[in-house]
Amino acid sequence: MFESLTDKLELTFKRLRGQGKITEQNIDDALRDVRLALLEADVHIKVVRTFLDSVKAKATGQEVLQSLTPEQQFIKIVHDELVQLLGGEHQQLDLKAAPPVAIMLVGLQGSGKTTTLAKLARYLKKEQKRNPYLVPADIYRPAAIEQLKVLGRELELPVHDSNPDTSPVMICRQALEEAKKKFCDLLLIDTAGRLHIDEELMQELAAIKDAVRPHQILFVADAMTGQDAVNQALGFDAKLGLSGIILTKLDGDARGGAALSIREMVGKPILFSGVGEKLDAIEPFYPDRMASRILGMGDVLSLIDKVQQNIEQKEATKLQKAFLKQQFTLEEFQLQLQQIKRMGSVGSLLEMIPGGKKLASQVDADKAENELKRVEAIINSMTLEERRNPALLNGSRRRRIAQGSGTTVTDVNRLMKQFLEMKKMMQRVSKLGVRSLLSRMPNPF
Repeated sequence: MFESLTDKLELTFKRLRGQGKITEQNIDDALRDVRLALLEADVHIKVVRTFLDSVKAKATGQEVLQSLTPEQQFIKIVHDELVQLLGGEHQQLDLKAAPPVAIMLVGLQGSGKTTTLAKLARYLKKEQKRNPYLVPADIYRPAAIEQLKVLGRELELPVHDSNPDTSPVMICRQALEEAKKKFCDLLLIDTAGRLHIDEELMQELAAIKDAVRPHQILFVADAMTGQDAVNQALGFDAKLGLSGIILTKLDGDARGGAALSIREMVGKPILFSGVGEKLDAIEPFYPDRMASRILGMGDVLSLIDKVQQNIEQKEATKLQKAFLKQQFTLEEFQLQLQQIKRMGSVGSLLEMIPGGKKLASQVDADKAENELKRVEAIINSMTLEERRNPALLNGSRRRRIAQGSGTTVTDVNRLMKQFLEMKKMMQRVSKLGVRSLLSRMPNPF
């Protein structure tokens, strides 16, 4: 995420650190580099000018020039201004309205509206204990209605049985009544898109808005389209009056132009960001955390959130009991690997650790992911008795496991060596408590 911009900003700060003393000339040189980095990241020129003017006004103050660590002061100013550029304080999705609270998702074709609606529904169900009713109102794109029905079944959420021969406005009216009958407190509407903004599309969306009176109209923007996303959002806002923005494909955006421009240009908060293809790959948007990630400072708070969301309490309790009783078997080892896997890719987790972005570039993430799958396949090829009592794994059993998992006996032996090292370490430090044990565990990769 934002790799190109981060690398250029880090290079600028490195040059600044090399100066014996920070002067206005040094700061002008640094700002020139920052300007080029932002423009190359496809940030809107008006946003770049506003941002640099604000940074320069604060960076040329006496407090910075006379500081013992002026380069750190400068970085802090850039960080603070990035936070403001991205929206300042974190804003939550406002759902304070009489149920069912209607939310319209709008945007151009290909921005990921349908999948984003399913992600949002899952998030609101799990994190805010809401009961969403999903409405496929795109009658033009082939299989759009069926796609949302499939996603709804996967999430175990009700989906309106939209008829493609019925007008989108009538579908939404019927869905609103149906949501009331089913006692659903949210109405999430997936609207049609086009390859570009046209009057016919806007009239249809305006008619839906008049019919259901949505409490929120959220624009779904593809982060990888840069300034195009800004122009699209401005067009939709002028016709419909947007409430907020959801940025999709943020994990694949190496530049960051859309994220850094859209809030300032459109004046609407970024509420969520899509960071992957899976249905759990959506995150609330925190400007301060995003600014830290852009500057290569990591995002520990989001990492903690991810751990809390993906590690089940029952599983954590089971692991703790196993540690305390020194009964750590391959069953618990597999459980630990599954918890790591649920939290996301190795690369994305490393990027959340301060300084981890550089480490992530040195780690072969694909190789680590494949190793994780290989280990899981090996354990899955064992019998329950073998997982609980690894001492049973003689030569013939290991050959059978290797054949069943599509690996080699060497792979099985290496896994067992890692497991035994972990178990020995557990025995050595068990007196220090579970927290100390967890901090000393070797990397399972």
